[in-house]
Amino acid sequence: MNLKAPEAHRIDLAQLIEHLRDRQGDIRKRKLVAIAGAPGAGKSTFVESLCDSLNRDRPGIARILAMDGYHYDDRVLEARGHRARKGAPHTFDVGGLESMLERLQADDGKEIAVPIFDRSLEIARAGADIIPASTRLVLVEGNYLLLDDPAWAPLRRYFDVTVMLDVPRDVLIERLAARWRGYGMDEAAVRAKLEGNDLINADLVLSHSVVPQFVVANV
Repeated sequence: MNLKAPEAHRIDLAQLIEHLRDRQGDIRKRKLVAIAGAPGAGKSTFVESLCDSLNRDRPGIARILAMDGYHYDDRVLEARGHRARKGAPHTFDVGGLESMLERLQADDGKEIAVPIFDRSLEIARAGADIIPASTRLVLVEGNYLLLDDPAWAPLRRYFDVTVMLDVPRDVLIERLAARWRGYGMDEAAVRAKLEGNDLINADLVLSHSVVPQFVVANV
């Protein structure tokens, strides 16, 4: 993906917050915001900061839905021979995520239970969080939300705003390596994780995502 394409506007976090605050004016319609980025781009931390900022002025206006909650369980991945590639596009329940986006967009006045990926257990926990009926901005974060791929493309029709986090590849590598070292892996195991899965996924996001409305540097 060419992050410098003219269709994508480069803004910072403060400008994105302001843009989303402006969109809160029409509280009748719930809006879904896609925040994509390669593995290691810092999506979770970025989205949490964004959500906190939006809720500071209007408590409860924004909530987070993480794509990682739609990981297939390890039992499924092992049966399919995909365990080593956990985190790749084909290791997610894209249809389940699409159904959730449809429910959120419907905005039918009911609260919705959503899954959360528990990194300490390496599993997705169903119904681990609630998006109340009053939520007007749902911040959807994940690697592949803007992936130019037939399985993932249908998701884009649900998004009112699309954002890509821009992080240099060398910074991604540093962050991903630090993540695995934090789990006690030696350098050989870290290298295997990066070369066998993480960087493959990162390069896919960087080269095969559609142009977003906004690009935000996150270094």
